[in-house]
Amino acid sequence: MKKALAIGGSDSIAGAGIQADLKTFAALGVYGTSVITSITAQNTKGIQGIIDLHSRFIALQIDAVFSDIEVDSTKIGMLLNNEIINTVANKLKEYNVKKIVLDPVMYSHGDTPLLNPASKNHLIKKIFPLSLLVTPNIPEARILTGITVKSYRDIREAAKMIYELGAKNVLIKGGHLRGKAVDTFYNGESFRFFEFKRIPGKNVHGTGCTLASVIAAELAKGTPLINAIQKAKNFVTSSILHSVNLGQGNQIIDHFLDFSSRNSEKYRMLCEMETALDILKKGEIGCLIPEVQSNLGYGMEGAKSKEDIIAFPERFIKNGNGIITISRPKFGSSSHIGSIILTAMNHDPVKKAAMNIKYAPKIITACKKLKLSVSSFSRRLEPNPVKRKEGNTLGWGAEQAIKKFGSVPNIIYDTGEMGKEPMIRVLGSDPISLAKIILKIKGEYIKTRKLPHPYK
Repeated sequence: MKKALAIGGSDSIAGAGIQADLKTFAALGVYGTSVITSITAQNTKGIQGIIDLHSRFIALQIDAVFSDIEVDSTKIGMLLNNEIINTVANKLKEYNVKKIVLDPVMYSHGDTPLLNPASKNHLIKKIFPLSLLVTPNIPEARILTGITVKSYRDIREAAKMIYELGAKNVLIKGGHLRGKAVDTFYNGESFRFFEFKRIPGKNVHGTGCTLASVIAAELAKGTPLINAIQKAKNFVTSSILHSVNLGQGNQIIDHFLDFSSRNSEKYRMLCEMETALDILKKGEIGCLIPEVQSNLGYGMEGAKSKEDIIAFPERFIKNGNGIITISRPKFGSSSHIGSIILTAMNHDPVKKAAMNIKYAPKIITACKKLKLSVSSFSRRLEPNPVKRKEGNTLGWGAEQAIKKFGSVPNIIYDTGEMGKEPMIRVLGSDPISLAKIILKIKGEYIKTRKLPHPYK
């Protein structure tokens, strides 16, 4: 399991600060650890008080974490004064921490200082050079640069100045500017813009903390920085849309909204996969299982990687006329069937399920008799760079077959080559309907083969 560390202040209403960081990490499947620098007494209406922890105790917390576990990324929030900044900077250097996301919080929603004004330059000098990404909002960018930000041109100038202050990468959050909600990323060479529709009428506590926490969590999982920012924007936008009124002041992000909905979707998919497996077992499809065995996969809505594909870690084994399995479906368990599904979904989001069966000319004939659309690719045409990279062939082959047909067909096959068994892949919208198609193929194939009992 990947692990992330949050360093910052405690929020008693748990909408921002350390509590928001830990909830975000958990929602994204990353184990969260924490180092508290300050304790705030606050609610949805504002901050009633702040107590700083002694720097020696902050150092002790950091030592406790890093001396025991390997941390994959770190998110930094509230660092109120020079002593705390020094302590955190020295310890991060001592442990050679690399993936650091700094949210340079300076004021709360109610304008309570969360960074002593005299400590601004100290934060820049000590923490900016250690950070992979610095994520100020527009008021913080103004304080850091002296630029009164009124336009996107101003934002770009501020981003350049913050980069020159020592930040390796800068993301200025555009929520305080009128018009579209555009976050501006700068890496010293080029700009990237992350634009989302502004959500009117929402005054939400904890958005900045959560954005930085999502980025840190994704970095811990190995996600490239730009992709991590995009995922963070998606997460925060969805969470703002579904923020909740718990008190008399600002609304609070529901950090587990996406987690809950995805878990619900995953459970539904697991049930569908097991139902499909029952259909295939009862259908006795042993005559369709290739020498390399078969697998069945199913993609989540908007699947982007094999982690979004559920399949069987151990393939279906031919057992007489039927099949047996020795594992339950699991997400991220198949790169082969997963690459077929991801390629298909890129062209047609409805084609989310796939299963491989053995190749035979009579099976292709059976598919055509069932009026299933058929396309193919030739492994002999596969470019060497694709061949050299393990797992690329099937994605490439599916792409060729789809281009050849003009859309995603029901059947994609190849006739193999030296050391590669020929194969048929059957595609559908979900595993249950796909399993029923497989049984129809088997029935038509049996007619073609004129097989004796029990394949009648």
